[in-house]
Amino acid sequence: IRFKLEAAPAPIKESILSDIDQMEQMIGGVLAFIRDEGAPRRREKLDLLSLIECVADDAAMVGGQVEIADGHPVTVDGDPVALQRLFSNLVDNAVKYGGEARIDVRRDGEQAVVTVTDKGPGLSPEELGRVFQPFYRTDASRNLDNGGVGLGLPIARSTARAHGGDIELASKSGGGVTAIVTLPVVA
Repeated sequence: IRFKLEAAPAPIKESILSDIDQMEQMIGGVLAFIRDEGAPRRREKLDLLSLIECVADDAAMVGGQVEIADGHPVTVDGDPVALQRLFSNLVDNAVKYGGEARIDVRRDGEQAVVTVTDKGPGLSPEELGRVFQPFYRTDASRNLDNGGVGLGLPIARSTARAHGGDIELASKSGGGVTAIVTLPVVA
């Protein structure tokens, strides 16, 4: 299709190329989702706080407002690449849609609890339930130029659940969303 477009007039060409770019993003997202779902998970004991610090450093390096407000070492058994991708997605969403990411890492009984809070407009109760559905995008993220096709949170939740944990979202009445990730701890 790209090859055939070379002869098309400029206004038509630009519009179709934009559509092709969006299709490629969607197809790439679907393939990543399928690949992640079927991939065996390599597990190792890891310090969750250290992994979160790396995610925060990476986000800050590209200009994101990211702060680890409260952090305590917690050891989990997990796939470091998958967990880094999970937390990178949450931090990226917080920065992109909420202006900043405030992260807390703690242990609560037999669970590691990581919260990622932003200062954005928040989500309605209906959206809180739907954002984990594949391809669902909130009004704030409908424009594909913002990147993503609505698979980041479903993949993140799938990763958390594959590790014996989960992700929940809570919207504060004054604005902002908090992502709460729980993972089982190991001794």
